[in-house]
Amino acid sequence: MKSDKRKYDWSAETESFREEYDVICNWVKKDSKVIDLACGNGSLMNLLTKRNDSKCVGVEKSKSGVEICKNKGLTVRNGSIDEKLDYLKDNEFDYSICSVTIQMLFYPEVTLSEMKRISKYQIISFPNYGYFTNRIELMFLGRFPRRQLAGYDWFDTGHIHNLTIKDFKNTVTKIFDLEILDFYFPGKLRSINRFNPNLLASTGVFLTKRI
Repeated sequence: MKSDKRKYDWSAETESFREEYDVICNWVKKDSKVIDLACGNGSLMNLLTKRNDSKCVGVEKSKSGVEICKNKGLTVRNGSIDEKLDYLKDNEFDYSICSVTIQMLFYPEVTLSEMKRISKYQIISFPNYGYFTNRIELMFLGRFPRRQLAGYDWFDTGHIHNLTIKDFKNTVTKIFDLEILDFYFPGKLRSINRFNPNLLASTGVFLTKRI
């Protein structure tokens, strides 16, 4: 039986790489202070530390993720990210990152608000629920799209607040007063998905700035 996505167990995946990691490394300036919220096994922090000489700190809910990060020599704190991060000061970091996790949070609006408070720049990525294969599956098969759940079922997935690229843009610009500086849409269709990312991009990756 497959693992339960809600348990956030990283013990079988001590190292990982996503296509957008290279883009994020290019966005983050050298010697920057970075916090990775829901840092998982620390792969992105490790990459930023080695490539950019970034001073990285992570926050991770799962004990397995915390242990793996510490074994890599990374600075990490065990805790949730969709609550007030009172132990962090205003403007403590140059960049805050929340990678493919915002859709798994009970209070994503709190996370976005805290990211704005603690850093000048924010990097957020998430699976796009408006992706055309999700629409097709929902329309013709009448079930929650399996691609959106990464092979899990509706009851054992960690996804609880699914969103589209259009949702995200409206939220960060109109509610949180963040300016979108850059974006990236990974995947095989990336040469054309920029023309209609809400339909053609499976994932959205955004760099925003506090206004």
